[in-house]
Amino acid sequence: MIPKVFKEVIDLGDGREISIETGKLAKQAHGSVVVQSGKCMLLCTVVSNYEQKDVNFLPLTVDYREKFAAAGRYPGGFFKREARPSDGEVLTMRLVDRVLRPLFPKDYHSETQVMIQLMSHDPEVMPDAMAGLAASAAIQLSDFPFECPISEARVGRVNGEFIINPTFAQLEESDIDMMIGASADSVMMVEGEMDEISEEEMADAIKFAHEAIKVQCAAQVRLAEAFGKKTTREYEPEREDKDLEKKVYDMAYDKVYAIAKAGSAKHERSAAFQQIKEDIKATFSEEELADYGGLVSDYYRKAEKAAIRDLTLDEGLRLDGRKTDEIRPIWCEVDYLPSTHGSAIFTRGETQALATVTLGTSRDANQIDMPSQEGEERFYLHYNFPPFCTGEARPIRGTSRREVGHGNLAQRALKGMVPDDSPYTVRVVSEVLESNGSSSMATVCAGTMALMDAGVQMTKPVSGIAMGLISDADSGKYAVLSDILGDEDHLGDMDFKVTGTADGITACQMDIKVKGLSYEILVNALQQARAGRLHILGKLTDTIATPNKEVKEHAPTMVTRRVPNEFIGALIGPGGKVIQEMQKETETTIVINEDPVTEEGIVEILGVGKKGIDAVMAKIDAILFKPVVGSVYEVKVIKMLDFGAVVEYMDAPGNEVLLHVSELAWERTENVSDVVNMGDVFDVKYFGQDPRTRKEKVSRKALLPKPEGYVARPPRDDKRSGGRDNNRGRDNRGRDNRRDDRKPREDKKED
Repeated sequence: MIPKVFKEVIDLGDGREISIETGKLAKQAHGSVVVQSGKCMLLCTVVSNYEQKDVNFLPLTVDYREKFAAAGRYPGGFFKREARPSDGEVLTMRLVDRVLRPLFPKDYHSETQVMIQLMSHDPEVMPDAMAGLAASAAIQLSDFPFECPISEARVGRVNGEFIINPTFAQLEESDIDMMIGASADSVMMVEGEMDEISEEEMADAIKFAHEAIKVQCAAQVRLAEAFGKKTTREYEPEREDKDLEKKVYDMAYDKVYAIAKAGSAKHERSAAFQQIKEDIKATFSEEELADYGGLVSDYYRKAEKAAIRDLTLDEGLRLDGRKTDEIRPIWCEVDYLPSTHGSAIFTRGETQALATVTLGTSRDANQIDMPSQEGEERFYLHYNFPPFCTGEARPIRGTSRREVGHGNLAQRALKGMVPDDSPYTVRVVSEVLESNGSSSMATVCAGTMALMDAGVQMTKPVSGIAMGLISDADSGKYAVLSDILGDEDHLGDMDFKVTGTADGITACQMDIKVKGLSYEILVNALQQARAGRLHILGKLTDTIATPNKEVKEHAPTMVTRRVPNEFIGALIGPGGKVIQEMQKETETTIVINEDPVTEEGIVEILGVGKKGIDAVMAKIDAILFKPVVGSVYEVKVIKMLDFGAVVEYMDAPGNEVLLHVSELAWERTENVSDVVNMGDVFDVKYFGQDPRTRKEKVSRKALLPKPEGYVARPPRDDKRSGGRDNNRGRDNRGRDNRRDDRKPREDKKED
């Protein structure tokens, strides 16, 4: 039986379309759609268990995978099966999760899984831009309690014109690469990188993307209505007790307010809040706590959040005593680690990051191998967030999604300031040693200083800041918070990280937790962020104003050299013998790549100290050496022969040529050793290729004066020589004629 298929088409306005289809695939899932643009197809399925889990959060898993078969490829490596997700897939999972999660009810705790798979790849379509649309469309076809449809769109700008969901080629030319997630009413998530754009330009890009998202949300509504909107499932809500909530609120609010106003440090403040909570619990019997102890904890957290938010809105004060636009104290240090190629410490309040830089060749580039993207990164950043940085002890089980996301944000912030002609592959590693808010922005600041300390010639230094927002819809009050604490991140209405130079924004990441945030508030937050960024940037440049002119003594120096294609084989040698011996003798690393345009060889030489690099350059000069006809060169005898001497050009060791015995001296030379010996150094003149022998000809005698009375030997008689050849040559020996004169051989069998 052919299934009934329901389909909606979204016009992107430039001849491209996105279709959403359901009814054909994965019908046992609670909701499934196929989203297609061009040849790119994503299958998204959603399932949510009907029983509630005994947890106080939504156990939501968003999984995005790209199948290699979608691009007609095999997985790389020995194990020919898709396994752990790549960093690119993890980043897409985070983008979708951050928009979906806030739209589920706070008391919905059923295990929920959203699976998005790239089933067919189109090199002109970036699939991650459609993942949010696919997830939301599938949820709209389910019975999940979900607030409203959402979608995500990428926005680029080429030649001043905004583009929705640009192609890979367009993105290469774009000065903006932003992903925006939103509902029809509100922007909820922004993440991306920019080429030093202004705050107003960023707001315009968000508005442009939001208009496109509204169209995509309307298409989901139409599809759900055509398919048949399901009745939202019923689930067991969390227990409520309004009287208990008021009782806890009355006991906690004033005490929390007083401690919050005192402006204490993180651990002291946390201990004081915990004591208030314990004192409140102590007023209840064991039986009461066994019955609704969880509610007491939940209601205490609500009272704590309300008190801290009111303190900020009413008095403009924050948990650590700062004003809303005040930045925590900062201290910095560079060149802290003696053995790294570059290092820096950035400490802001109770957040600290230690960044290191390692310089390498193109061989050290980070390889990207995804069905939708192949290539390499010559600049990359890794972010580590160990449990001790927050005073906790917990198991470490690989790199978390959070670490991947925060590292990517810092990488995007810095990479545009590393010049394209930088010869090095650069790896930055950030170790977060303390954390109380915005460790990713501390990573950007530490990374900037470490790069400059390493001698990487950054175009401009970059700083970053995390902004927060506390707002009250009823009163219309709001407060934008600069340099937020960890607690302010949890209790606020916005977490907005923005990085940039003195001239503009280079990257951002924003999560908005309230509906209908006005663009006026957004622009105000961006302007306040700029002031904070510039303040922090001043602290960085006070520590190290410009990149060091040279790399450190123990760090490798990189030199690149272009070599014509025809000499690459000689440089590598048979089986790599020449290049391997060079690396061993000079203690350098040599990498040869081909320029795809000119087909020249690009030779990278990485070594500590000038001596080894100079030796490699001399060897390359020798291999590339081409003597000029008529020029004089100094040579050294390296081999004696009966008919001459093999000499080596002193300017090009390894380049040899035969000095024939007849070119040693004007006088007749019976023995080569009568004129030259092993190791002798003298000048010769280069005559190019001898037309008779077709070998290179050099002469010593041409640089010597002719002896008095010297009579040149008569030239060889070519006619006589030719006659001898004609008389005695193979062609004229009569053999062919004799064959012709012979009678045909008789066939004995016929006889």
